[in-house]
Amino acid sequence: MQNNDELVQRLSASMEALNIRIARLASALHVSLDDPSAVATLMSEPTQVVLNERRKVQIAPAELHISADRRQAHQREELRGLLVLRYHLETTCINDNGLRVTCAAMTQAEEHLIRQGFKPGADGLGLDDFFNIA
Repeated sequence: MQNNDELVQRLSASMEALNIRIARLASALHVSLDDPSAVATLMSEPTQVVLNERRKVQIAPAELHISADRRQAHQREELRGLLVLRYHLETTCINDNGLRVTCAAMTQAEEHLIRQGFKPGADGLGLDDFFNIA
């Protein structure tokens, strides 16, 4: 069985990688994840349907064009999926490892993000609110 320090390190690394991608996507899409109404709007948006599936048709690379709208739609969908994945990871982590280990891993992941130049909460996760810390 792993000791808690190794478990915290492993969980923190996973959370950090996930949170970095979330923060980068949110920044690129100009979505303020520290605003609950912006997150609610993002999560309630209908999924855009891809009308022309390019993977089934042979297209020369020179003819391949991805519109900015299509790229943005893919990024929004990825951001939504990553937020759901993170919420699931947090819930599972608390259920499997307890509040103390989860809090330590999430705190460590946020500290690493801040050291990399992200502002606190850029990934939409306010630890004080999450753990009801005053």
